[in-house]
Amino acid sequence: DSFFLFLGVCGDEFSVLRSPQSVVFRDGSWPIPGERIPDVAALSMGFSVEDDLSWPGLAVGDLFHRPRATVLVTVKGVDKLALPVKGISYPIENAVPFSLDSVANAIHTLFSEETPVVLQLAPSEERVYMVGKANSVFEDLSVTLRQLRNRLFQDNSILSSLPLNSLSRNNEVDLLFLSELQVLHDIASLLSRHKHLAKDHSPDLYSLELAGLEEVGKRYGEDSQQFKDASQILVDSLQKFADEMFNLYSGNAVVEVVAVKAFNSPLMRKTRSILQSSESKKENPYNLAYPYNYNYSVIFNIILWMMIGLALAVIVISYNLWNMDPGYDSIIYRMTNQKIRMD
Repeated sequence: DSFFLFLGVCGDEFSVLRSPQSVVFRDGSWPIPGERIPDVAALSMGFSVEDDLSWPGLAVGDLFHRPRATVLVTVKGVDKLALPVKGISYPIENAVPFSLDSVANAIHTLFSEETPVVLQLAPSEERVYMVGKANSVFEDLSVTLRQLRNRLFQDNSILSSLPLNSLSRNNEVDLLFLSELQVLHDIASLLSRHKHLAKDHSPDLYSLELAGLEEVGKRYGEDSQQFKDASQILVDSLQKFADEMFNLYSGNAVVEVVAVKAFNSPLMRKTRSILQSSESKKENPYNLAYPYNYNYSVIFNIILWMMIGLALAVIVISYNLWNMDPGYDSIIYRMTNQKIRMD
């Protein structure tokens, strides 16, 4: 059967602590480009990518048994998390911003009829994206800063069981950090009420971005006790969240954690307003050709041989009609001649 895959990043390292039999990582110090992390997630789920990934760390694995879910948690503002080091680690090269939009689009396109769960959430930026059953499963999930603050002061929040140590309930920065941990707890709690969705055949995707620890570091300093306590609380919460998601998906889940001190460049997302009628296209000042598409040869051959076949069919039909004897080959003339003779 399957085991659990938990991925972590310690500074500039991408660590694989445990992996299922369907996902195989090789032991080595091959650097992984930061912009190819979404491709690693896509390939581990069995999807194809446009550009071949020449990274020897990920093997082919079992093509007939793919994970039912991928969970990616991005932690900003820290260069190392004290996650358990028991597996394989890879250095990260060029830590640029990334998103799992391509993976979400692939899931939505291939499994649109089965309505998979796709959830992308950044609590600190109030950015949320839900597709499929996620709209019904996580309809009660707090997504705005106001909702997150109110959720923390409810009776069943994590404040009643979490040791805050040097963190305070009266500081807005501390509450932002704690509210993100509340989101992790609520996602697993809400999904546990819909366990049947974790047992279907369509893969699910969770992409979470946490920036609360970064704000704690800016507020108190990275050498402060508050930052150290927040880091430990975050590690414990991530471990608990990983175990809960693992159990809900019966061990057939991939959980990834990316810790980034600072991205090299801001993330540019392609957005479009619903009131915008048409997008303005940038002119090509150098008159360059479009990038080569690998489907070009396939489409070209389909169209070419279809046109050749149609042309040959027209030539053969036209030749036979031109050389046809109306009195001998046509049934219309033969029937007409017989009728005339009878009369």
